Amino acid sequence: MKLKHGLISADSHVVLDKDAFKERMSASKWGEKIPQIIEATNSKGETGERWSVYASKGGRGFGEGFGVANCPAVMGDPFPTYPTRWEQVPRTAWDPLMRLHALDEDGVDAEVLFPNNPGGSFYQHKDPDFEMDAVRAYNDALSDWASASDRYLPLAGVPYLSGPEAMAREIERAVEGGHRGMNLNGRMPGGLPHLADPVWDPVWDVLQSLGVPVHFHGSSGLNISGTVMEWEGFSVRQNHSASTTPSAVTPGQIIPHLIFSGITERFPNLKVVFAEAGIGGLNYVLAACDHEWETRHLWTEGITSRPSDTVRRQMYANFWFEDGGIQLRENIGINNIMWESDFPHVASFHPNSWLAVERVLEGVSVEDRKKLLYENAIKVYKLDVTNLAEWDTPKWQKHEPLPGGALGSMVHA
Repeated sequence: MKLKHGLISADSHVVLDKDAFKERMSASKWGEKIPQIIEATNSKGETGERWSVYASKGGRGFGEGFGVANCPAVMGDPFPTYPTRWEQVPRTAWDPLMRLHALDEDGVDAEVLFPNNPGGSFYQHKDPDFEMDAVRAYNDALSDWASASDRYLPLAGVPYLSGPEAMAREIERAVEGGHRGMNLNGRMPGGLPHLADPVWDPVWDVLQSLGVPVHFHGSSGLNISGTVMEWEGFSVRQNHSASTTPSAVTPGQIIPHLIFSGITERFPNLKVVFAEAGIGGLNYVLAACDHEWETRHLWTEGITSRPSDTVRRQMYANFWFEDGGIQLRENIGINNIMWESDFPHVASFHPNSWLAVERVLEGVSVEDRKKLLYENAIKVYKLDVTNLAEWDTPKWQKHEPLPGGALGSMVHA
């Protein structure tokens, strides 16, 4: 891979072709249960299309991210607009070769790929055989993206219902296919052991052995927004904003379990990435975990490393709009922070990501910028950048505002 722009997204979202699962799952075995686009009617009586998984006829309908594709960043004005039929989805969202043009337009070199509609987890249907086949189809589709361009860094889904050994084998298979890590729920699906249970050690072991990170994205299945009373008076967009902002506490719920259960002691080279949860909350987590470790003398119970040292040794978090969090970067660890775009979701600044980068990193030194914008990601994901020496002195270019997206929309206030 060559560095052209000096910016790598550690959190973007893949949009798979509408036939991605049909082409990779047995029609005779699964029939209509295969994830596919179907005709649908929403609560207002409007018709459109949405994804159906396991022959689901109900669900949340379409629009506002719950239909054929969650890709408002490439839909144009008025912003945000969501496609209600597949034919409306721009190829720059789902075609890996065309999407490279969208990355270049935004000045982004590479992107870590998290799931999009219909998702990368299929345990909800309580059918281990189906989950395995669907997860394999998902991972294989993403392997094709990695084959199309080394600028795509996919993350594997895992078959929870088949157990930790099967999960470990699928991680190995996916990494062989070009995946750069795995995406995991912070709350294991119903009935399965807690995240901190040693039963999951085969998963941590294979990740450590392969040198690829585990990722916890957004609320990571913790239903954080459900802990606060929901209000019926919200619009769809207001409700989305109110329910996603609490993701900032995700690291605070997961990090103590990873450390105080002894997972990070048993697997000191396991890498952990928190995406779309911000970095500001990490400062409290570091202080709180150190406080508990000190006052309760947890080194007497096998937790020999100070928690803040463990976090700086093994854990990473992403930013994209938090200037306040960046001001505290040394406390978190300048080597532990990566930039993310969230492309093509509504929170993305595409095609004006650099305008946001310049605002957030105002006053930040060149050396720190290099680490935040590309060097840390290169190390975490072990990227082979053939011209990295040319970027010892960064070649960032000035970017003028472009129309479209959250920052360039004519209706943006």
